Amino acid sequence: MGWLWSLIVGGVIGWAAGAILGKDIPGGIIGNIVAGMLGSWVGGALLPDLGPVIGGYTVIPSLLGAIILILVVSWILKATSK
Repeated sequence: MGWLWSLIVGGVIGWAAGAILGKDIPGGIIGNIVAGMLGSWVGGALLPDLGPVIGGYTVIPSLLGAIILILVVSWILKATSK
């Protein structure tokens, strides 16, 4: 059951980061989950143990990491589409 909770929280974090930036994440729901989980890893490396923990994710660093990840991915996609 822990992996399902992780997927749900990762998806919500990815969706929230996309909503904050006003950018769509490629891949829909799967993209949101991946962005949330990878963003959690990036944010955890930058700001460990800051804020509340939900489903094994520290919320504030995970959200910041997902925002950084989405910005980088959207920049790369924009650069390659030219």
